[in-house]
Amino acid sequence: MTPETKLTSHFQQLYGRPPAVVARAPGRVEFIGNHTDYNGGAVLGAGIDRHVWVAVSRGLPGQFRFCSDQNPVVLTLPSGGPTRQTGAQSWLNYPLGVWNSLGKAGLPRPPDFDLLVYSDLPPGAGLSSSAALELAAALAFLKLAAAPEISRQKLAEIGRDAENNFVGVPCGVLDQGTSAFAQRDHLVFIDCSGPTFSTTPMPAGLRLWVFNSLAKHALIDGMYAQRHAECQQAAKALGVDLLASLTPEQFRARRAGLPPVLAKRAEHIVEEHARVGKVVRALAVGDVAEVGSLLTASHRSSQHLFENSTPELDFLVDQLAGRAGVFGARLTGGGFGGAVLALTGMDFDGIAAEKVSCAYLAKFGRMPEILPLQVADGAQLLPSKP
Repeated sequence: MTPETKLTSHFQQLYGRPPAVVARAPGRVEFIGNHTDYNGGAVLGAGIDRHVWVAVSRGLPGQFRFCSDQNPVVLTLPSGGPTRQTGAQSWLNYPLGVWNSLGKAGLPRPPDFDLLVYSDLPPGAGLSSSAALELAAALAFLKLAAAPEISRQKLAEIGRDAENNFVGVPCGVLDQGTSAFAQRDHLVFIDCSGPTFSTTPMPAGLRLWVFNSLAKHALIDGMYAQRHAECQQAAKALGVDLLASLTPEQFRARRAGLPPVLAKRAEHIVEEHARVGKVVRALAVGDVAEVGSLLTASHRSSQHLFENSTPELDFLVDQLAGRAGVFGARLTGGGFGGAVLALTGMDFDGIAAEKVSCAYLAKFGRMPEILPLQVADGAQLLPSKP
């Protein structure tokens, strides 16, 4: 049974009728560009073949009703001006935030709805299930309200506004932009100073693997916001609006006098922005070895300068980077837990991945989750069933 069939059947059981609209959006891997997005830099991401599906229909007057495969109790809130939820109901902030952001943007939205979410994205792995939920909910709400089609960029903006201003995570546009603009067998390049979006082909014969450390990834707990604030402080001390506006040479000429912590944060951002450009150029000429080397260098910078890695992530990178068939590995996403991305050739297979997992088990007492991934298309409405 396909996820869409499961979703439709479950919706019928919950609400007594089939959904009027179903949309889905992919999770994403951050290929390279760690924390560069909100610093005005460039980033490369990829949509993956793990998704969040959202089914909706018009609901009872004055009510929003919610349910998901991971939170199976139907939750009811009064419609109108939504308030931010806490505790076990905090996942509602993503669709509520989208509904709120649609109104702020002057776009049509349903006055009431029944909603069901299904996901095959592992939560807490840094694969941006939140952005996927936001984009799928936005497409579903707009279709349910008979709104005109909006651009991919506007869709990403709606999701980011929901996350920044309703959920409360000061993220950049990487997650929503990648999920919106994703294209099969391509990476999404985002110049976050615009932002502007484009795609670049992935060379043939490569695979992406994600190793989920199962260490909790919880950006809203404060570490992400702390790094965001440190970057702002460093930019102000360096006399620029955004750290990524500096070249590495300009940064080195100005860094004297910065407090040590701010100097490390700024160095990571400036050098990481430069690494993104080097990866794009290496991809264009098919230099996969150089791409892999830059991915691993990105992780070391996150580990030692930005300090958003963990012992679990460092161990996985150490295990992967020296193995046959692995070009490079790095943490993917905001850090502070979550997952490691590995770029490999086709000769790195499930047996090789299991060897990494067994080493991790011996070190930490649990097996990581292994996710072999394909690069997939972006957020979309699914065809209506007759």
